Amino acid sequence: MSEDNPFDHNDIDDVIHGRLRLGVMAYLSSVSPAVFGELRDKVGATDGNLSTHLKKLEEAGYVQQEKRFVGKKPQTRVFLTDTGRKAWLIWIARMEAIMKAAE
Repeated sequence: MSEDNPFDHNDIDDVIHGRLRLGVMAYLSSVSPAVFGELRDKVGATDGNLSTHLKKLEEAGYVQQEKRFVGKKPQTRVFLTDTGRKAWLIWIARMEAIMKAAE
């Protein structure tokens, strides 16, 4: 963040800042891991849309998906990684700085 300009938007993490990914990160910061269906319902996404956004978060190292079977049914659990938690906290601090500057 620029010390001279608290409104500088260039260091906002675009991977997190997308609306659906923001919801995913927020939910996983409080509930990790989350089962795919639970996460989909909480953020109001379709299976395909959520999968696309999870892939982007996974490529950034922010989430990890684990596929397993519960009984005979497949289940995907989504975890917030340590890197993801750190990025989330930095994103929150950046938003707080912008809001404080706007007061």
